[in-house]
Amino acid sequence: MATIDRHPQRRTLRARALAAGAALALAAPLAACGSDDNGGVPVLNLYQFPVENMQSVVDMCNQQAAGRYEIKYQVLPRAADDQRVQMVRRLAAKDDSMDLLGMDVTWTQEFASANWIKEWTGADRSEIENGTLPGPLASGEYEGKLYAAPNNTNVQLLWYRKDLVPTPPKTWDEMIQMSQQLKAEGKTYQVLTMGAQYEGLVVLYNSLVASSGGTVVSEDGKSAVMDAGAVNALRTLKTFATAGVTSPSFSNSIEDDVRLAFQNGGGAFQLNWPYVYASMQSDAPDLAKNVAWARYPGIDPNKPSVTTIGGSNVAVSAFSKHPDLSFEAAKCLRGPEAQKYLAINAGQPPSIEAVYNEPEMAKAYPMKETLLEELKDAAPRPRTPAYQNLSTVVSAELSPPASIEPDRTGAELKSSIQDALESKGVLP
Repeated sequence: MATIDRHPQRRTLRARALAAGAALALAAPLAACGSDDNGGVPVLNLYQFPVENMQSVVDMCNQQAAGRYEIKYQVLPRAADDQRVQMVRRLAAKDDSMDLLGMDVTWTQEFASANWIKEWTGADRSEIENGTLPGPLASGEYEGKLYAAPNNTNVQLLWYRKDLVPTPPKTWDEMIQMSQQLKAEGKTYQVLTMGAQYEGLVVLYNSLVASSGGTVVSEDGKSAVMDAGAVNALRTLKTFATAGVTSPSFSNSIEDDVRLAFQNGGGAFQLNWPYVYASMQSDAPDLAKNVAWARYPGIDPNKPSVTTIGGSNVAVSAFSKHPDLSFEAAKCLRGPEAQKYLAINAGQPPSIEAVYNEPEMAKAYPMKETLLEELKDAAPRPRTPAYQNLSTVVSAELSPPASIEPDRTGAELKSSIQDALESKGVLP
Protein backbone atom coordinates (compact mmCIF):
# COMPACT_ATOMS: atom_id res chain seq x y z
CA MET A 1 0.00 0.00 0.00
CA ALA A 2 1.22 3.47 -0.85
CA THR A 3 2.15 5.71 2.04
CA ILE A 4 2.15 9.44 2.71
CA ASP A 5 5.24 11.48 3.40
CA ARG A 6 5.07 11.87 7.18
CA HIS A 7 7.38 14.84 7.37
CA PRO A 8 5.75 17.73 5.46
CA GLN A 9 6.99 21.21 6.17
CA ARG A 10 5.20 22.57 9.24
CA ARG A 11 3.59 25.98 9.03
CA THR A 12 1.77 28.28 11.41
CA LEU A 13 -1.91 29.05 10.92
CA ARG A 14 -1.04 32.39 9.37
CA ALA A 15 1.23 30.74 6.83
CA ARG A 16 -1.41 28.09 6.21
CA ALA A 17 -3.92 30.76 5.33
CA LEU A 18 -1.51 32.34 2.87
CA ALA A 19 -0.76 28.99 1.29
CA ALA A 20 -4.46 28.20 0.98
CA GLY A 21 -5.04 31.61 -0.59
CA ALA A 22 -2.29 30.98 -3.11
CA ALA A 23 -3.79 27.61 -3.97
CA LEU A 24 -7.16 29.27 -4.37
CA ALA A 25 -5.76 31.87 -6.72
CA LEU A 26 -4.18 29.18 -8.84
CA ALA A 27 -7.34 27.10 -8.87
CA ALA A 28 -9.80 29.82 -9.86
CA PRO A 29 -11.60 29.78 -12.13
CA LEU A 30 -12.00 26.03 -11.80
CA ALA A 31 -11.59 24.19 -15.07
CA ALA A 32 -11.79 20.43 -14.67
CA CYS A 33 -10.01 18.13 -17.09
CA GLY A 34 -11.63 15.17 -18.79
CA SER A 35 -10.19 11.69 -19.21
CA ASP A 36 -9.33 12.43 -22.86
CA ASP A 37 -6.72 14.90 -21.67
CA ASN A 38 -4.90 12.35 -19.53
CA GLY A 39 -3.51 9.72 -21.88
CA GLY A 40 -6.58 7.54 -21.53
CA VAL A 41 -6.39 7.32 -17.72
CA PRO A 42 -9.76 8.31 -16.23
CA VAL A 43 -9.59 11.60 -14.35
CA LEU A 44 -11.62 11.86 -11.15
CA ASN A 45 -12.10 15.47 -10.14
CA LEU A 46 -12.29 16.07 -6.40
CA TYR A 47 -14.05 19.35 -5.62
CA GLN A 48 -13.22 20.32 -2.06
CA PHE A 49 -12.45 23.27 0.18
CA PRO A 50 -8.76 24.10 0.82
CA VAL A 51 -7.13 21.58 3.17
CA GLU A 52 -3.47 21.82 4.08
CA ASN A 53 -1.51 18.80 2.78
CA MET A 54 -4.61 17.39 1.03
CA GLN A 55 -2.52 17.00 -2.11
CA SER A 56 -0.35 14.49 -0.25
CA VAL A 57 -3.44 12.35 0.38
CA VAL A 58 -4.47 12.66 -3.26
CA ASP A 59 -0.97 11.60 -4.31
CA MET A 60 -1.14 8.57 -2.02
CA CYS A 61 -4.47 7.46 -3.48
CA ASN A 62 -3.23 8.00 -7.04
CA GLN A 63 -0.17 5.89 -6.31
CA GLN A 64 -2.39 3.20 -4.84
CA ALA A 65 -4.61 3.27 -7.96
CA ALA A 66 -1.59 2.23 -10.06
CA GLY A 67 -2.77 3.97 -13.21
CA ARG A 68 -6.42 2.87 -13.13
CA TYR A 69 -7.49 6.45 -12.40
CA GLU A 70 -6.03 9.81 -11.39
CA ILE A 71 -7.64 12.09 -8.82
CA LYS A 72 -7.25 15.82 -9.49
CA TYR A 73 -7.84 18.21 -6.60
CA GLN A 74 -10.02 21.15 -7.66
CA VAL A 75 -9.79 23.66 -4.81
CA LEU A 76 -13.03 25.38 -3.90
CA PRO A 77 -13.28 28.79 -2.18
CA ARG A 78 -12.53 28.94 1.54
CA ALA A 79 -15.98 30.19 2.64
CA ALA A 80 -18.60 27.42 3.02
CA ASP A 81 -21.35 29.47 1.37
CA ASP A 82 -19.16 30.10 -1.67
CA GLN A 83 -18.27 26.40 -1.85
CA ARG A 84 -21.91 25.42 -1.83
CA VAL A 85 -22.93 27.99 -4.46
CA GLN A 86 -20.26 26.77 -6.86
CA MET A 87 -21.19 23.12 -6.33
CA VAL A 88 -24.93 23.75 -6.62
CA ARG A 89 -24.53 25.61 -9.90
CA ARG A 90 -22.43 22.84 -11.43
CA LEU A 91 -24.63 20.03 -10.15
CA ALA A 92 -27.84 21.75 -11.25
CA ALA A 93 -26.29 21.90 -14.72
CA LYS A 94 -25.48 18.15 -14.52
CA ASP A 95 -21.77 18.84 -14.92
CA ASP A 96 -20.21 15.45 -15.68
CA SER A 97 -16.72 16.70 -14.84
CA MET A 98 -17.69 16.45 -11.16
CA ASP A 99 -16.82 13.09 -9.61
CA LEU A 100 -15.96 13.45 -5.91
CA LEU A 101 -17.52 16.11 -3.71
CA GLY A 102 -16.04 17.29 -0.42
CA MET A 103 -19.19 18.42 1.38
CA ASP A 104 -20.11 20.18 4.58
CA VAL A 105 -22.08 17.87 6.89
CA THR A 106 -25.17 20.07 6.48
CA TRP A 107 -25.47 19.52 2.71
CA THR A 108 -26.30 15.81 2.62
CA GLN A 109 -30.08 16.16 2.73
CA GLU A 110 -30.18 18.95 0.16
CA PHE A 111 -27.91 17.20 -2.34
CA ALA A 112 -29.51 13.77 -1.85
CA SER A 113 -33.07 15.07 -2.19
CA ALA A 114 -32.07 16.81 -5.42
CA ASN A 115 -30.61 13.52 -6.76
CA TRP A 116 -27.17 15.11 -7.14
CA ILE A 117 -25.22 12.45 -5.26
CA LYS A 118 -25.21 8.66 -5.49
CA GLU A 119 -26.22 6.30 -2.70
CA TRP A 120 -23.60 4.11 -1.02
CA THR A 121 -24.83 0.52 -1.17
CA GLY A 122 -23.74 -3.06 -0.53
CA ALA A 123 -20.12 -3.72 0.38
CA ASP A 124 -19.18 -0.07 -0.16
CA ARG A 125 -21.72 1.06 2.45
CA SER A 126 -20.63 -1.67 4.88
CA GLU A 127 -17.01 -0.57 4.57
CA ILE A 128 -17.93 3.02 5.43
CA GLU A 129 -20.15 2.02 8.34
CA ASN A 130 -17.52 -0.28 9.87
CA GLY A 131 -15.71 1.64 12.63
CA THR A 132 -17.15 5.07 11.81
CA LEU A 133 -18.44 7.00 14.81
CA PRO A 134 -22.27 7.12 14.92
CA GLY A 135 -22.60 10.91 14.93
CA PRO A 136 -20.49 11.48 11.81
CA LEU A 137 -22.15 8.51 10.10
CA ALA A 138 -25.60 9.98 10.67
CA SER A 139 -24.49 13.20 8.96
CA GLY A 140 -24.10 11.24 5.71
CA GLU A 141 -27.58 9.70 5.82
CA TYR A 142 -30.87 10.79 4.28
CA GLU A 143 -34.16 8.89 4.65
CA GLY A 144 -32.37 5.82 5.98
CA LYS A 145 -29.86 5.63 3.13
CA LEU A 146 -26.17 6.54 3.10
CA TYR A 147 -25.22 9.22 0.58
CA ALA A 148 -21.93 10.58 1.93
CA ALA A 149 -18.93 8.98 3.63
CA PRO A 150 -17.78 10.81 6.77
CA ASN A 151 -14.28 12.17 6.30
CA ASN A 152 -13.27 14.33 9.23
CA THR A 153 -15.50 15.33 12.12
CA ASN A 154 -15.52 17.95 14.86
CA VAL A 155 -17.08 19.18 18.08
CA GLN A 156 -16.31 22.23 20.16
CA LEU A 157 -14.67 21.98 23.57
CA LEU A 158 -14.44 24.25 26.59
CA TRP A 159 -10.94 25.70 26.82
CA TYR A 160 -10.12 27.37 30.13
CA ARG A 161 -7.27 29.05 32.01
CA LYS A 162 -6.37 26.60 34.77
CA ASP A 163 -4.34 29.33 36.52
CA LEU A 164 -7.64 31.22 36.93
CA VAL A 165 -10.14 28.36 37.11
CA PRO A 166 -8.97 25.28 39.07
CA THR A 167 -12.08 23.24 38.21
CA PRO A 168 -13.91 23.71 34.89
CA PRO A 169 -17.63 24.53 34.96
CA LYS A 170 -20.13 21.87 33.93
CA THR A 171 -23.00 24.21 33.04
CA TRP A 172 -23.50 27.61 31.44
CA ASP A 173 -24.84 29.02 34.70
CA GLU A 174 -21.75 27.83 36.56
CA MET A 175 -19.44 29.25 33.88
CA ILE A 176 -21.20 32.62 33.99
CA GLN A 177 -20.92 32.72 37.79
CA MET A 178 -17.20 31.88 37.67
CA SER A 179 -16.65 34.59 35.09
CA GLN A 180 -18.52 37.17 37.17
CA GLN A 181 -16.47 36.23 40.25
CA LEU A 182 -13.21 36.65 38.30
CA LYS A 183 -14.45 40.01 37.06
CA ALA A 184 -15.24 41.12 40.62
CA GLU A 185 -11.70 40.17 41.63
CA GLY A 186 -10.23 42.26 38.80
CA LYS A 187 -8.91 39.21 36.96
CA THR A 188 -9.18 38.08 33.34
CA TYR A 189 -12.76 36.85 33.13
CA GLN A 190 -14.34 36.90 29.67
CA VAL A 191 -16.11 33.91 28.07
CA LEU A 192 -15.14 34.01 24.40
CA THR A 193 -17.19 32.33 21.69
CA MET A 194 -18.82 32.95 18.33
CA GLY A 195 -21.82 35.30 18.22
CA ALA A 196 -21.77 36.93 14.79
CA GLN A 197 -24.72 36.57 12.42
CA TYR A 198 -23.55 33.44 10.61
CA GLU A 199 -23.44 29.66 10.97
CA GLY A 200 -21.34 29.86 14.14
CA LEU A 201 -24.26 31.45 16.00
CA VAL A 202 -26.58 28.71 14.71
CA VAL A 203 -24.14 26.09 16.01
CA LEU A 204 -24.07 27.78 19.43
CA TYR A 205 -27.86 27.83 19.62
CA ASN A 206 -28.16 24.25 18.35
CA SER A 207 -25.84 23.03 21.12
CA LEU A 208 -27.95 24.83 23.73
CA VAL A 209 -31.13 23.33 22.26
CA ALA A 210 -29.65 19.83 22.29
CA SER A 211 -28.42 20.22 25.89
CA SER A 212 -31.92 21.40 26.86
CA GLY A 213 -33.48 18.32 25.26
CA GLY A 214 -35.25 20.59 22.81
CA THR A 215 -36.33 20.33 19.18
CA VAL A 216 -36.42 23.01 16.52
CA VAL A 217 -37.53 20.95 13.51
CA SER A 218 -39.60 17.77 13.30
CA GLU A 219 -37.90 14.42 12.69
CA ASP A 220 -38.99 14.39 9.04
CA GLY A 221 -37.51 17.88 8.52
CA LYS A 222 -40.78 19.35 7.28
CA SER A 223 -42.21 21.26 10.23
CA ALA A 224 -40.93 23.88 12.68
CA VAL A 225 -41.38 22.77 16.30
CA MET A 226 -39.66 25.18 18.75
CA ASP A 227 -40.68 23.28 21.89
CA ALA A 228 -40.01 24.20 25.54
CA GLY A 229 -36.39 23.03 25.34
CA ALA A 230 -35.76 25.25 22.32
CA VAL A 231 -37.21 28.25 24.16
CA ASN A 232 -35.16 27.42 27.26
CA ALA A 233 -32.07 27.50 25.05
CA LEU A 234 -33.04 31.04 24.04
CA ARG A 235 -33.20 32.01 27.72
CA THR A 236 -29.71 30.64 28.31
CA LEU A 237 -28.33 32.48 25.29
CA LYS A 238 -29.98 35.72 26.41
CA THR A 239 -28.63 35.32 29.96
CA PHE A 240 -25.14 34.69 28.65
CA ALA A 241 -25.22 37.67 26.27
CA THR A 242 -26.40 40.09 28.98
CA ALA A 243 -24.47 38.83 32.04
CA GLY A 244 -21.49 41.13 31.50
CA VAL A 245 -19.11 38.25 30.80
CA THR A 246 -18.75 38.37 27.01
CA SER A 247 -16.33 40.32 24.88
CA PRO A 248 -17.64 43.68 23.61
CA SER A 249 -17.23 42.19 20.13
CA PHE A 250 -19.20 39.01 20.91
CA SER A 251 -21.98 39.78 18.43
CA ASN A 252 -19.41 40.21 15.65
CA SER A 253 -17.03 37.36 16.51
CA ILE A 254 -16.26 34.34 14.33
CA GLU A 255 -13.92 31.42 15.12
CA ASP A 256 -10.59 33.07 14.42
CA ASP A 257 -11.56 36.26 16.26
CA VAL A 258 -12.23 34.11 19.32
CA ARG A 259 -9.02 32.11 18.90
CA LEU A 260 -6.86 35.22 18.64
CA ALA A 261 -8.57 37.02 21.54
CA PHE A 262 -8.00 34.03 23.83
CA GLN A 263 -4.40 33.57 22.65
CA ASN A 264 -3.76 37.22 23.42
CA GLY A 265 -4.86 36.69 27.02
CA GLY A 266 -8.33 38.18 26.67
CA GLY A 267 -10.41 35.42 28.19
CA ALA A 268 -10.71 32.94 31.03
CA PHE A 269 -12.87 30.62 28.88
CA GLN A 270 -13.08 29.85 25.19
CA LEU A 271 -15.71 27.73 23.42
CA ASN A 272 -14.18 26.70 20.11
CA TRP A 273 -13.06 23.84 17.87
CA PRO A 274 -9.94 21.71 18.63
CA TYR A 275 -7.81 23.48 16.03
CA VAL A 276 -7.12 26.18 18.61
CA TYR A 277 -4.83 23.79 20.52
CA ALA A 278 -2.13 23.63 17.82
CA SER A 279 -2.37 27.38 17.34
CA MET A 280 -1.73 28.03 21.04
CA GLN A 281 1.24 25.69 21.09
CA SER A 282 2.94 27.51 18.22
CA ASP A 283 1.76 31.10 18.68
CA ALA A 284 1.29 31.45 22.45
CA PRO A 285 3.36 28.73 24.17
CA ASP A 286 3.54 30.52 27.53
CA LEU A 287 -0.25 30.87 27.66
CA ALA A 288 -0.70 27.29 26.42
CA LYS A 289 0.98 25.95 29.57
CA ASN A 290 -1.92 27.34 31.60
CA VAL A 291 -4.73 26.20 29.28
CA ALA A 292 -6.72 23.01 29.79
CA TRP A 293 -9.85 21.61 28.15
CA ALA A 294 -13.11 20.07 29.29
CA ARG A 295 -16.44 18.95 27.94
CA TYR A 296 -18.65 21.69 26.48
CA PRO A 297 -20.91 23.13 29.21
CA GLY A 298 -24.47 21.88 29.54
CA ILE A 299 -27.77 23.24 30.83
CA ASP A 300 -28.85 20.73 33.47
CA PRO A 301 -26.15 19.92 36.08
CA ASN A 302 -27.53 16.38 36.32
CA LYS A 303 -27.29 15.64 32.60
CA PRO A 304 -24.29 15.57 30.25
CA SER A 305 -23.96 18.38 27.76
CA VAL A 306 -24.60 17.85 24.08
CA THR A 307 -22.71 19.79 21.45
CA THR A 308 -23.13 20.24 17.71
CA ILE A 309 -21.24 17.99 15.34
CA GLY A 310 -19.21 19.49 12.51
CA GLY A 311 -16.85 18.16 9.87
CA SER A 312 -17.05 17.14 6.22
CA ASN A 313 -18.09 14.18 4.11
CA VAL A 314 -17.16 12.88 0.67
CA ALA A 315 -19.84 11.95 -1.87
CA VAL A 316 -19.92 10.67 -5.44
CA SER A 317 -21.64 12.93 -7.96
CA ALA A 318 -24.67 11.48 -9.71
CA PHE A 319 -23.25 12.85 -12.96
CA SER A 320 -19.78 11.30 -12.78
CA LYS A 321 -18.66 9.39 -15.87
CA HIS A 322 -16.78 6.98 -13.59
CA PRO A 323 -19.02 6.23 -10.56
CA ASP A 324 -17.44 2.86 -9.68
CA LEU A 325 -13.92 4.28 -9.71
CA SER A 326 -15.17 7.31 -7.78
CA PHE A 327 -16.53 5.14 -4.96
CA GLU A 328 -13.18 3.34 -4.81
CA ALA A 329 -11.27 6.63 -4.73
CA ALA A 330 -13.60 8.06 -2.06
CA LYS A 331 -12.86 5.09 0.20
CA CYS A 332 -9.16 5.81 -0.12
CA LEU A 333 -9.51 9.58 0.43
CA ARG A 334 -11.42 9.04 3.69
CA GLY A 335 -9.72 5.81 4.78
CA PRO A 336 -7.86 5.40 8.09
CA GLU A 337 -4.42 6.20 6.65
CA ALA A 338 -5.69 9.43 5.10
CA GLN A 339 -7.67 10.40 8.19
CA LYS A 340 -4.69 9.90 10.50
CA TYR A 341 -2.44 11.93 8.22
CA LEU A 342 -4.87 14.86 7.99
CA ALA A 343 -5.58 14.70 11.72
CA ILE A 344 -1.90 15.15 12.50
CA ASN A 345 -0.96 17.50 9.65
CA ALA A 346 -4.13 19.49 8.99
CA GLY A 347 -5.93 19.53 12.34
CA GLN A 348 -8.93 17.49 11.18
CA PRO A 349 -10.32 15.11 13.84
CA PRO A 350 -11.00 11.64 12.37
CA SER A 351 -14.45 10.10 11.94
CA ILE A 352 -13.02 6.55 12.26
CA GLU A 353 -12.79 5.71 15.96
CA ALA A 354 -9.78 3.37 15.70
CA VAL A 355 -7.59 6.18 14.35
CA TYR A 356 -7.69 7.85 17.78
CA ASN A 357 -5.79 4.86 19.18
CA GLU A 358 -2.81 5.37 16.85
CA PRO A 359 0.38 6.29 18.81
CA GLU A 360 0.94 9.50 16.81
CA MET A 361 -2.44 10.85 17.90
CA ALA A 362 -1.44 11.13 21.55
CA LYS A 363 0.81 14.14 20.93
CA ALA A 364 -1.33 15.84 18.30
CA TYR A 365 -4.61 15.31 20.20
CA PRO A 366 -3.99 15.19 23.96
CA MET A 367 -7.68 16.14 24.27
CA LYS A 368 -8.78 13.07 22.30
CA GLU A 369 -10.59 11.36 25.18
CA THR A 370 -12.79 14.40 25.76
CA LEU A 371 -13.26 14.79 22.02
CA LEU A 372 -14.36 11.17 21.62
CA GLU A 373 -16.67 11.43 24.63
CA GLU A 374 -18.48 14.37 23.05
CA LEU A 375 -18.51 12.84 19.56
CA LYS A 376 -20.32 9.74 20.76
CA ASP A 377 -23.43 11.71 21.69
CA ALA A 378 -23.04 14.89 19.62
CA ALA A 379 -26.11 16.47 18.03
CA PRO A 380 -26.62 17.06 14.32
CA ARG A 381 -27.99 20.31 13.04
CA PRO A 382 -31.65 20.08 11.90
CA ARG A 383 -31.82 17.54 9.08
CA THR A 384 -33.68 19.10 6.20
CA PRO A 385 -32.98 19.71 2.50
CA ALA A 386 -33.73 23.36 3.26
CA TYR A 387 -31.00 23.67 5.91
CA GLN A 388 -29.30 26.59 4.16
CA ASN A 389 -32.55 28.55 4.31
CA LEU A 390 -33.05 27.58 7.95
CA SER A 391 -29.55 28.66 8.93
CA THR A 392 -30.04 32.01 7.25
CA VAL A 393 -33.23 32.87 9.14
CA VAL A 394 -32.07 31.47 12.51
CA SER A 395 -28.85 33.50 12.50
CA ALA A 396 -30.83 36.61 11.57
CA GLU A 397 -33.45 36.11 14.31
CA LEU A 398 -30.79 35.45 16.99
CA SER A 399 -28.58 38.43 16.12
CA PRO A 400 -27.60 40.17 18.27
CA PRO A 401 -28.09 37.62 21.08
CA ALA A 402 -28.54 40.34 23.72
CA SER A 403 -31.78 41.41 22.02
CA ILE A 404 -33.43 37.99 22.37
CA GLU A 405 -36.79 37.92 24.16
CA PRO A 406 -37.23 34.16 24.65
CA ASP A 407 -40.99 33.77 24.21
CA ARG A 408 -41.32 36.36 21.45
CA THR A 409 -38.17 35.25 19.67
CA GLY A 410 -39.29 31.62 19.92
CA ALA A 411 -42.61 32.39 18.26
CA GLU A 412 -40.94 34.44 15.53
CA LEU A 413 -38.36 31.72 14.97
CA LYS A 414 -41.04 29.07 14.57
CA SER A 415 -42.77 31.13 11.88
CA SER A 416 -39.52 32.03 10.11
CA ILE A 417 -38.23 28.45 10.21
CA GLN A 418 -41.49 27.13 8.75
CA ASP A 419 -41.17 29.62 5.90
CA ALA A 420 -37.56 28.57 5.43
CA LEU A 421 -38.52 24.89 5.27
CA GLU A 422 -41.04 25.78 2.57
CA SER A 423 -38.48 28.04 0.81
CA LYS A 424 -40.67 31.11 1.16
CA GLY A 425 -38.90 34.42 0.72
CA VAL A 426 -35.46 33.24 1.86
CA LEU A 427 -32.30 34.05 -0.05
CA PRO A 428 -29.39 31.98 1.37
